[in-house]
Amino acid sequence: MKNSVNTIMSFLILVVLAAGVYFIVQTVREGAQSATAPFQQVNEANQALQTQVSQMMNPTPTIIPDPVTYINEIRAVARLETIQYSVSQVVTAEANQGTLGFLFGNKILVQIHGTVIAGIDMEKIQPGDMRLEGGVLFVRLPPAEVFVTALDENKTEVYNVQEGLFADVDPNLVIDTLVVGKEKILNSALEDGILTQAQANGEAYLLKFFNALGFKSVIFEH
Repeated sequence: MKNSVNTIMSFLILVVLAAGVYFIVQTVREGAQSATAPFQQVNEANQALQTQVSQMMNPTPTIIPDPVTYINEIRAVARLETIQYSVSQVVTAEANQGTLGFLFGNKILVQIHGTVIAGIDMEKIQPGDMRLEGGVLFVRLPPAEVFVTALDENKTEVYNVQEGLFADVDPNLVIDTLVVGKEKILNSALEDGILTQAQANGEAYLLKFFNALGFKSVIFEH
């Protein structure tokens, strides 16, 4: 009987000791969490501040289009596009390249790609520019002209940028480079004879057109 009582007492003592140990462990854990909570809040605030500073130093541009669109002009056109040139042009732009160029100078090298489209504006043909004599159709076409000179931004690349120690790339320098490049692309096409070829292509196309209408003999006057 005594052995049973002693066993029960020993079991109760172990249960009490286990409960006490568990209570102590939980108390210490909660105390540690309470002690580290302020430091965790400080770390979170510090990370948030670093994020805000990073966004201020390296802002992401936000582009918001005006919801209102204005259509300035609509007019009918009768342009016969007869040739298209695709041109590449390398343009070098410099700024502040004087004595202190190594400090404040800028230099960029840009390869620009563009398209030039030319043809004949059929709207400019007057009634007197076409006449039929003895079964022959005489046609005087307006001179060929350039309709479009456009840059291909997806193919335009900046190959080299040189900056002075205290200089940043001037956005206006890039814009001016593109303007000059567009002019050079147009001049290259003109020098290569784009207008002459546009006129010849237009006459060849219209010859087939008039022949299909029943005019077997067509003469283009210049």
